[in-house]
Parts: sequence; structure tokens; C-alpha cells
Amino acid sequence: MTGDSSRAFVPGHVTGFFSVHEADDPEQAGSRGAGLTLSEGVTVEVEPAAETSMQLNDEPAAVEAVTRVLSDLGVEARVTATTDLPVGAGFGVSGAAALGTALAANRSFECGRSENELVAIAHAAEVEAGTGLGDVVAQARGGVPVRLDPGAPEYGRMDGVPARTRVEYLTLGERSTSEVLAGNTDRLSEVGVDKLVRLVEEPTLPTLMAASREFAREADLLTPEIAGVLSEVEEAGGEAAMAMLGETVFALGNGLSRAGYDPETCETHPSGATLKMD
Repeated sequence: MTGDSSRAFVPGHVTGFFSVHEADDPEQAGSRGAGLTLSEGVTVEVEPAAETSMQLNDEPAAVEAVTRVLSDLGVEARVTATTDLPVGAGFGVSGAAALGTALAANRSFECGRSENELVAIAHAAEVEAGTGLGDVVAQARGGVPVRLDPGAPEYGRMDGVPARTRVEYLTLGERSTSEVLAGNTDRLSEVGVDKLVRLVEEPTLPTLMAASREFAREADLLTPEIAGVLSEVEEAGGEAAMAMLGETVFALGNGLSRAGYDPETCETHPSGATLKMD
């Protein structure tokens, strides 16, 4: 064991729309699409240990992407992750935990990896775990990221919508990302590519939200309960969409509040994942 404990913060991430792109190399696999990174996120502390263990919000946890990151780096550590975001509801918590672990472990164990290398390790770990395809690269960038090409930084071009906004969100339940991704994603991907083309032509927040709402409907991912909330927000003059993949609605500004809901609030995160100072 070497080094002291280190901490990293990784913003949460909600995806509005996406397309699936498979590859034999997990660093080249991933998704294209767009979403928002959030000022609410995951704080990860890594401490050298005799054997690897993990806690999430003070409870023992088994996040496969985290153990894969540590294995790739060749280290054993105690990982402690804390977050106010709902788990399993479309906020990229597993990706954040993986990326935070990579950043903090690199410092604690003096692994000597660059940022892009660490993002690639975390991205590949989550792809192999089946828990996400694009959260890690989006969380590394921050802002309102647009994933033009799939994969880790060496392969995936990124852009973004140049905007900041207040965000409200309301979670109605959980949905298994791995189950959705394990099914037939051809139709979903076809729709996702169409929405990406639209956003690239007009990279604004209203376009992102409209494309996201259309994606949920056309890809047949919209549940009746979520559809009801989106309708009420629209009737109240707000902009909202469904988080992919989860039973969650996210809205710009005060869209959910105006519709009579009591949502959680945050804002887009201006920068990506970062180490925290001691």
C-alpha cells in the first residue's frame, strides 16, 4: 500500500437522448447523445487497504465498474462514495463512482496516468459492467455535453451547448439500465441519431429538451406516469424531459415547481470531474 486517502467530485449526469454503438474494444464502444451535468454529484474517497471494499452512503455496496477500475489500476482500496442523488434513477451514479475512483486512486497510489487515460479506464469499466455507455465521458467534461462520437476520449469527439441553467428533478422510481441495454436497441439508436443531428444543427437548451421529449416517445421508453408529469409541466409553460435511463423527470428553471410539484433543485455543473483539495 502507498499514499494517503484522496477524494474526487464527479457531477451527476442526466441523458436526454442517446444511440448505442457497440465495439469489441470497450474503450471504442459507447453512445452518442446529449444531456446535462449537475452540480449535485458523487464524492468519492479512496484509501489504500489490504483488500478492496466499497460503501455508498454508509452502506456496503458492490459497484462492478468501481472494482473494475481498481483492478485495471492494479490496486486494492477502500472506496467510500456519498451522494444526494437517487441511485438507479438515471443520474449516472455508477459512472460517477467509477470516474471518481479512477481520479482518486491515481493520486493515492501515484499511478501516473493522465486524465484521458483515467477517463478511458472508467468508461471501459462501466461499459463492461453494462451500467452505462456515455455518462463517464460526459461527467469528465461537465456543462451541457454533446457526445458526437462514441467511446473514451481517444475515440469520442465531444461538444456542448454553451449555456447554464437551474435544474429541477423529480424521481418516481428506478429502472435497470442493464436490462434496457441488453434488449434490442436498433429502434432506440435510430431515433437517437436523428435527435443528435437536430441538436447539432441548433445547439440550444430548448432544442435539447424538445429532442429529448420526442426521443422518449419515439423510442417507446416513456411510461404513463412520466408522460403525465411532462404534460403538466408543458401546460404550465415549462420545459421538461425524461432522464435516460430512469423513472425521472428533469426540468429547466422552475418547470416542475410551476406545475405544482416539489422537486429537488440544482444547476448545471460548469466543469467536469475534479480532485478535491485536502
